[in-house]
Amino acid sequence: MQIAKWGDSLAVLLSSEFVKEKGLSEGDEVDFVDLRKTTRISEKADPKAEFVKAMDQFRWPAPADYKFDREEANER
Repeated sequence: MQIAKWGDSLAVLLSSEFVKEKGLSEGDEVDFVDLRKTTRISEKADPKAEFVKAMDQFRWPAPADYKFDREEANER
């Protein structure tokens, strides 16, 4: 996106792809959200890390050398 001078104001120029994707047209009102104030997770979650985190809530710390193996756990 690009910011341009429009009279005494500034305007945000939107690409035609973005406008089509969002179904926008002239005169539509939009809200801007400052995403720096929120948490965004864009990486794929690690199931092993999630399991260890779940254990923490029960205060069952895993030994330092513990490695979770889903296949091994399913064989039990």
